[in-house]
Amino acid sequence: MEEFILDDGITSAPGERPTGETLPALPAAVRDYVHAALAPRTRQAYREDLARFLAWGGRIPSSPETVAAYLAAHGASHAPATLGRWAVSLGRAHTSQGLPDPCRSDLVRATVRGIRRARGVAPRQVAPLERETLLALLAPLGAGPRDVRDRALLLVGFAAALRRSELVALTAADAAFTAQGLVVTVRRAKTDQEGQGRQIGIPPAQGPVCPVRALRAWLTTAAGLKPAGAPAAPAPLFRPIDRHGRLHPQALAGHAVATIVKERAAAAGLDPALFSGHSLRAGFCTAAARHGAPAWRIQQISGHRSPASLARYIRAGQLFDDHPLEGLL
Repeated sequence: MEEFILDDGITSAPGERPTGETLPALPAAVRDYVHAALAPRTRQAYREDLARFLAWGGRIPSSPETVAAYLAAHGASHAPATLGRWAVSLGRAHTSQGLPDPCRSDLVRATVRGIRRARGVAPRQVAPLERETLLALLAPLGAGPRDVRDRALLLVGFAAALRRSELVALTAADAAFTAQGLVVTVRRAKTDQEGQGRQIGIPPAQGPVCPVRALRAWLTTAAGLKPAGAPAAPAPLFRPIDRHGRLHPQALAGHAVATIVKERAAAAGLDPALFSGHSLRAGFCTAAARHGAPAWRIQQISGHRSPASLARYIRAGQLFDDHPLEGLL
């Protein structure tokens, strides 16, 4: 199968290109930088979306009618948000080859809008791990290596409002203990693909659990474990522990955060289906809003790109604040 290397790093089998139109050869340095323009997971999603379209019988280039028929064929079986992402992927598969984007046509846009209106499915939101729920997860944890690691992971993930990808990307060089507490450096994020980074201060807690003490305890515990291999320098902050108690060199995978949250929720007698790795970040934002923290300060810690993306957590945390029904019944 003939392949074209697209500007987002994906490959596709082309259909008939316009007569006389050819793809220019790009210098290796240009291709390398273009490849780095998107996160690996995004490139993988584009590949999967394009492969699904080609397996259905689509071609590149494609007409608006074909793309609209493809989306409509999956309108009842897939979430509107998923179909919207497919349209973006197919659009990139065209524009990266200098082809007109059929997904910008009125027909395809109207098809996507119609599916959204017909389905009316709100995005699934996981339950936030607010303070009391978080304490419930932490209560059964003991002094074993996995317990010590998970306590630190849960508390740091909550206190810094980290995405699971940010949490597992932390290294020993990203955690600095100061007289005021802990400074966590997030070097790259979903909304910061250029790696400008942000620093988050975590003060010591006065209650029964403290993120600063928990991370110190984990670093001490990790230093005493038998290594299963030499880690990269600087070492990942949160690493797998095998059944023999050996500490592995690589970082935990992002999905492992969700697994840990669900396992600890089940151990605390809660429904694990309600929680995911995002529950830590959602819990901080919701709890901070409920506590009266200003939106700009929450956003400074969470790294949300805009106040609008943070607004749903603010609303959830303030549903009962200054309620007009208070005192009426």
